[in-house]
Amino acid sequence: MAGMFNDASTPLALLATRRSGKPRDLTLPGPDAGQLATILEIAARTPDHGKLAPWRFIIVPEDRRDALAEVIVQAYRAERPQAARLEIESLEQFAHQAPALVVVMFSPKTHSHIPVWEQKLSAGAACMNLLHAVHASGFAGGWLTGWASFSDAVRDAFGAAPERIAGFMFIGTPGRPLEERPRPDMAKIVSIWA
Repeated sequence: MAGMFNDASTPLALLATRRSGKPRDLTLPGPDAGQLATILEIAARTPDHGKLAPWRFIIVPEDRRDALAEVIVQAYRAERPQAARLEIESLEQFAHQAPALVVVMFSPKTHSHIPVWEQKLSAGAACMNLLHAVHASGFAGGWLTGWASFSDAVRDAFGAAPERIAGFMFIGTPGRPLEERPRPDMAKIVSIWA
């Protein structure tokens, strides 16, 4: 099995080499409009019980990053009026990371008989498919949540309850080599049910 990962042309090798990129380290070039459309089409090819598409993708173009930063900062200041300058600067920088940004919304279909839990899993799978498509396209991606993804005020800039922000997906070219992180000990996470 390990030998299959040595041939970079195999799909398994591609999956085995995917790494998250730190959004602050992702630089130009990013995907062009056609590449991004393909990435999102692949992201949408995810398990989806009931064919509900309980997720959607919002592209935040470069010329809207200042507006996103303003939304995030205003929401943060409303919750934390005593916020320090460095906190605010960090939030402003958050919106300007990487050449491309897609906000993935979890959009549950509460009228459906499909449990919301399954719909959440589908939204997470769509995020992971997006990252795999980013990697297969020759870019790197970083999936961030953090304070902004849990803020109702930030969410309201993209949708409305019961939607939630599943993640801010930053996409670009690694500005430095991606580091391998420790992976789980397979003996601790795989068992045979007896």
